[in-house]
Amino acid sequence: MIKGISGGQKKRLTTGELLVGSARVLFMDEISTGLDSATTYQIIKYLRHSTHALDGTTIISLLQPAPETYELFDDVILIAEGQIVYQGPREYAVDFFAAMGFRCPERKNVADFLQEVLSKKDQQQYWCHYNYPYQFVSVSKFAEAFKTFTIGKRLQEELAVPYNRHRNHPAALCTSSYGVKRLELLKSNYQWQRLLMKRNSFIYVFKFIQLLLVALITMTVFFRSTMHHDSVDDGIIYLGALYFAIVMILFNGFTEVSMLVTKLPVLYKHRDLHFYPPWAYTLPSWLLSIPTSLYESGMWVLVTYYVVGYDPQFTRFLGQFLLLFFLHQTSLALFRVMASLGRNMIVANTFGSFALLVVMILGGFIITKESIPVWWIWGYWVSPMMYAQNAISVNEFHGHSWSKQFENQNITMGEAILTGYGLFKEKYWFWIGVGALFGYAVVLNILFTMFLTILNPIGNLQAVVSKDEIRHKDSRRKNERVALELRSYLHSNSLSGNLKEQKGMVLPFQPLSMCFRNVNYYVDVPEELKKQGIAEDRLQLLVDVTGAFRPGILTALVGVSGAGKTTLMDVLAGRKTGGLIEGSITISGYPKNQETFTRISGYCEQNDVHSPCLTVIESLLYSACLRLPSHVDADTQRAFVEEVMELVELNPLSGALVGLPGVNGLSTEQRKRLTIAVELVANPSIVFMDEPTSGLDARSAAIVMRTVRNIVNTGRTIVCTIHQPSIDIFESFDELLFMKRGGQLIYAGPLGAKSRNLVEFFEAIPGVPKIRDGYNPAAWMLEVTSTQMEQILGVDFAEYYRQSKLFQ
Repeated sequence: MIKGISGGQKKRLTTGELLVGSARVLFMDEISTGLDSATTYQIIKYLRHSTHALDGTTIISLLQPAPETYELFDDVILIAEGQIVYQGPREYAVDFFAAMGFRCPERKNVADFLQEVLSKKDQQQYWCHYNYPYQFVSVSKFAEAFKTFTIGKRLQEELAVPYNRHRNHPAALCTSSYGVKRLELLKSNYQWQRLLMKRNSFIYVFKFIQLLLVALITMTVFFRSTMHHDSVDDGIIYLGALYFAIVMILFNGFTEVSMLVTKLPVLYKHRDLHFYPPWAYTLPSWLLSIPTSLYESGMWVLVTYYVVGYDPQFTRFLGQFLLLFFLHQTSLALFRVMASLGRNMIVANTFGSFALLVVMILGGFIITKESIPVWWIWGYWVSPMMYAQNAISVNEFHGHSWSKQFENQNITMGEAILTGYGLFKEKYWFWIGVGALFGYAVVLNILFTMFLTILNPIGNLQAVVSKDEIRHKDSRRKNERVALELRSYLHSNSLSGNLKEQKGMVLPFQPLSMCFRNVNYYVDVPEELKKQGIAEDRLQLLVDVTGAFRPGILTALVGVSGAGKTTLMDVLAGRKTGGLIEGSITISGYPKNQETFTRISGYCEQNDVHSPCLTVIESLLYSACLRLPSHVDADTQRAFVEEVMELVELNPLSGALVGLPGVNGLSTEQRKRLTIAVELVANPSIVFMDEPTSGLDARSAAIVMRTVRNIVNTGRTIVCTIHQPSIDIFESFDELLFMKRGGQLIYAGPLGAKSRNLVEFFEAIPGVPKIRDGYNPAAWMLEVTSTQMEQILGVDFAEYYRQSKLFQ
């Protein structure tokens, strides 16, 4: 796995990739996932300015937008159950729902309110007509009411007027599908792929060394001192050596399958966004493969030709090199076709293996032409290996070494060997073979281009809802009130460290705390950065980080993208295998031992990785069987798994297939809860969670955080990294570790009721702006501690924290 930028930085890179172009209409889907609220605000602010200045159109879907980010938008489209509930100016959205009898409370994010007011589970809490009994208002009723609302009427009137074509935007008169000329597209792709080959040079060097080692082994097996030119049996040995050379060159292109399948998501994205046509990618890839074929086939011939004892004529040497070169080109093109046709690693490897098997069997050496059944003979004529085998054999056996007369017949020894093995003996078959392989290379590259053009990624985007989910749907809707429960946790006893009463679990566990002092983490500086002027040999990612995680306390690990949140959590969890780690880490006062620590800890990764063919309960039972102590019997294991499922509210989905992310099976929010449950069935005392709410809307994030709070109330130690939390979610945490870019800690301590402790700490710094009423403390603290604010105030927040009473 190649290390690179963080997940949030990749999100920004994806956004920037589109902004550098000339597009004036932008459709952006969940661009804030994995970004902190301050960074999201800056990006949306830039998009707002560029849209207004360039007279463009920008449509963005966001998950859990902060209030200040939401206020940057001009219009809002609120959609639910496939119906538009509201479309119009942002400032009138709340007025529409107020007219329907639903009011947005103070300190409530308007974006969260707009989502929750449409949910049957949360709608009642916003009812403001207390003189009238509440009745659930469905999405369809809201949609009908919007048509009679002022904004809705105006929208219908505007749509009823025929469009004036004289008002067409000049950018709509597009004369080309692509931004630049074809030659520029070709040149850019050539430079891009050349750079990728340079960055992946290890693969090509490894392939070359592998082929060199096999060539050295081959020349010792078929050594010329034991190779003679006296009989047909000697010729068959030479045929075997030639066949082995063909197989090795053919096999050498198999790596193209995995390399191309890995690139396909990027190629499909670039194609669909009209960055360039597929031929602009396939042509440079073909041109850049020519040097690879030259030095790999050339190396094989140089190492093996004269040592094995082939015909010493230099023209024969050049003939074998030319043939293997075109065979290598055909091999690369063939496996690129298999990859572009399969589009999936498993399918493409299956296609590639099958194609290789068919080509080898019908190549005329394993089974001679006379032995192939009549109904399979067409396969012999279409196999590129047949042309390679005949051409390379003709090239060798028409040489001077095989020119002696064969048993008083009017043929040479070489011709007798060719005829006896069912190969063609005419000299022109060498050029037929060269021409056929060249033709195959051309045709296969054309097919490669065609498949990239017409085929789409494998997989239908669809969701599967289990029968249990449907059966329990109504009962869950009647009994759940997610937002109300989440708010009740803000004032729970766990805020002060006292646990709520919780019934004992089937399996007991030992509550444990984790303390760490002056943790530093260094990694080696890549060569690319050294070339840019960085003189240090090591790069420090964490700087003297000190803190503690306690049982029954929910701790948030927050910071801007690239601050080192995930790095710190990986270091504490023992998941960093490279680099240098300094500092002290103790578990309940004892030095941390990684071998035993893995038994009492769990780690929920940001990417939910599960077996798609298992059901929810099967996934949990499998994890429990592998990770619980051997003295726990099967009945106890199952009872514990069912208890965990109840804890994370997965009971209705126990029989649902997990499925593939974004294709079928569980939703993103359900996968998050399953990831948490898989770790909980190991009965850990300490659980690390990497961004459990990323990629979720406000409501789904609330469900996940309610699950996390349930786990905390059992007495476990929970640590979460989190991005863009709403006020409700942020204030559901008990303590906070706040990091700035560079891996330095600038706050570690309790949040307090309504984040009072956090706000008072930063407001005490001279020059820091006071938080506005109703403003999200999470967004405010990121804004007032930014790098720009440090420069304006002349304050190092990390140093200020180290000198504070809170740190002491």
